[in-house]
Parts: sequence; C-alpha cells; structure tokens
Amino acid sequence: MGALAVRRLVLTPVAHLLGPTDIRLLAQSLDTAPHKKWGQNFVVDAGTVRRIARLSGVGEGDAVVEVGPGLGSLTLALLETGAHVTAVEIDPVLAEALPRTVGERAPEEASRFSVIHQDALTVESLPEPPKALVANLPYNVSVPVILHFLETFPTLERVLVMVQSEVADRLAEPPGTRTYGVPSAKAAWYCSVRKAGEVGRAVFWPVPRVDSSLVLMERREPPTTSASREDVFAVIDAAFAQRRKALRGALAGIAGSPAAAEAALRAAGIEPLTRGEKLAIEDFTHIAEALASGTVGA
Repeated sequence: MGALAVRRLVLTPVAHLLGPTDIRLLAQSLDTAPHKKWGQNFVVDAGTVRRIARLSGVGEGDAVVEVGPGLGSLTLALLETGAHVTAVEIDPVLAEALPRTVGERAPEEASRFSVIHQDALTVESLPEPPKALVANLPYNVSVPVILHFLETFPTLERVLVMVQSEVADRLAEPPGTRTYGVPSAKAAWYCSVRKAGEVGRAVFWPVPRVDSSLVLMERREPPTTSASREDVFAVIDAAFAQRRKALRGALAGIAGSPAAAEAALRAAGIEPLTRGEKLAIEDFTHIAEALASGTVGA
C-alpha cells in the first residue's frame, strides 16, 4: 500500500500534461491539424515542456505571457509552476479550445489562465504586466514577436523561447561572428542573450526539417545615449542591408552621401571601411548620435 501511494505521488504531477497520443486525439476532436501558414509545430513531449518551464525561472504568482500555445503543452507546464499565464493565440480554433483543455486537465489551475485570440504582433496590452515571455515561437515570426514584446512591455524581465537553431544563433552571437546581424544587435539593446540548450526534432508534431534551440534573454538597461531607439535601429538596418558593404557605403542613404556617412563614422570613432558585423550595440548608438547632431558633412 505504501509503495503504491508513493508511485501515485510521483505520477500525479505529470498526469495532466499532454503526450503524443493526447495531442493527436485532441487535434482530431477539434478537426484540426498543425497549419503551415502559422508555423505550427506542436510539442508532444512532457519532459521538454517541463524543461522549458524550469529554465524560464517562473514560479508562484509570476505573470507570464505565452505566444502560440497551440494545443496547450507548454501552457500546462507553466501553470504547474504556480504562474499566472496569459496565452496569445492567432488560431481561432485553438484559442477557443485552450480554456476547455486547461479546465479539463488542470481544473485547480484554470483560475490562473486566460487566452487572447489575437496576432501577437498587434498585442498592446495584457491582463497583467508580464514578468516573463515563455514560448515555442513560430519560426517565421520569432524575431519580430520577441522585439515587439520587449518594446511594448517594459516589465518583461526574462524571455525564454524555443526557436529555429539558426534564429537562435542570430539572436545570441556576439559581434564579429558569421551570424551576427540585425536580430543580434537589436536584441542587445534590450537584453543580455545566450543559448540555453538544444531541442531534438522528435519532440514536435509534425517533425520539423530544422533543429531548434532555446534562447534565454535577460533584461538590462539600454545603452546610455542621446539618440532614440528608432534612430539607432535605423542605423542597424542600414548597416546590414548589404552585409558585404563597408559602413561608409552602407550608411550613405541615411546619412545623405558617402562623405557624410564617413564623417559620422569618424565622429563616432569608427573606421569607415568597417563592416556592420564588427560593431557592438554601443557603436551603433554612437553613429546614431553623430548623424543626429547635424554637424557631420556640414
């Protein structure tokens, strides 16, 4: 009797999480399947969502926003931590079904859950100021969603997302590396960023043709600068628009001419023939300040 009681105690916490059979039966009951247009790949492994919830660091009473919850695999694991979870789902069928799934599989946690049927890129408000964004993000919109939420919700302290490994590299790589670019530089405005692990393809349905990684982003103060974020981001976009171009040529459009771009670069202490992938976020702020001063090229 004692051994049986212990076994039940061990199994009970995972009983409400979704496994491969649960996911397929649930999708069948809704007469739906993963949609390519929304980049849907559902996680079917309870161990994986448990791992993501643990790495996110969220706990009792934390306000968490989840983007693209799908059928609710990660949602249930996040609720298990004691967090308050708001899910943002664009798919109307899944958005309608999710509260029912939570109510059936975790009724004691349902009061801490809400869902918003909306495109994540248009979300401007949430029921609670979020402390963390935790999500299995659709590959095709992952970077825009992350940047939108970091800008829109300054209360976000941590972001833990599962994304395509190539996207993870673009977000986490430092200046001077092959994959450093617009996502890396813009993410660095808001956060310190690092990869937090790899995820096998077999945990998804359907199985994707690409590898996935976890990325952890922790909020920090933006660089001290007199330039606006919009002006700094405009410099970043221009610097990487043609990766093989030296900055003197790449920034000519926003500076007004190659000569004006060179003057701004020299004022910022940067060699004009440098390429954008060599610059840290602070370098981009210095360039934006020089361009905004109105003195270069005068």
